[in-house]
Amino acid sequence: MEKTEEKPSPPPHHEGGDDSDAEKLSRKFSTTSLCSADNNDEDDAEEDEEEDKNLQVPLGPQVPLKEQLEMDKDDESLRRWKEQLLGSVDFSDVGDVAEPEVKIESLTIVTPGRPELVLPIPFVPSAKGYAFTLKDGSRYRLKFSFTVANNIVSGLRYTNTVWKTGVRVENTKVMLGTFSPQKEPYVYELEEETTPSGIFARGSYSAKTKFVDDDGQTTTYRVNRTTIHGEVG
Repeated sequence: MEKTEEKPSPPPHHEGGDDSDAEKLSRKFSTTSLCSADNNDEDDAEEDEEEDKNLQVPLGPQVPLKEQLEMDKDDESLRRWKEQLLGSVDFSDVGDVAEPEVKIESLTIVTPGRPELVLPIPFVPSAKGYAFTLKDGSRYRLKFSFTVANNIVSGLRYTNTVWKTGVRVENTKVMLGTFSPQKEPYVYELEEETTPSGIFARGSYSAKTKFVDDDGQTTTYRVNRTTIHGEVG
């Protein structure tokens, strides 16, 4: 049976910053493929795209961040909100680009008692084509780091869909929030999950991870993985 979850968003944080600075976000992504996966997921993709369209909020034209602040200078409440959101943004690095840019730096698999497994982007699969291997019934977390440039991104959402032998078995969705531009990477760690267990759960899985913002900017990553019984070398 397919598992669909709407998960609350844990607070993001970034390298070298405190929790108050971690409440920030941003928007545009470049499309990168972690590795190819043979999935019969065309119907699922169309369904997800239709859902993304329904969730999109009509927004006005984007303007450079500096221009936004100039336009809002007479609106005291809006100006204070943006100042709180932006924190210590170095405007000398912002420039006059209206489109925000979000770059995913890495995906990391965190499992108790084992070294963190960092999957750099672009990803180079193993000889068997697997992104990573986990023991069945084991606990793990997904952590990803990303940088934000140029402008503020709003309504950033994370979705992760998992297939086994062409059948969708899990669909997780998390609202991440709004981020401001900054040099330091944001590091976001999702809630702990447990891999499937039992003889029928073992084998090869494929996953599609997607990030979408309120403007409809989308980045999709495909990952192959396998869960096995016994210790992972």
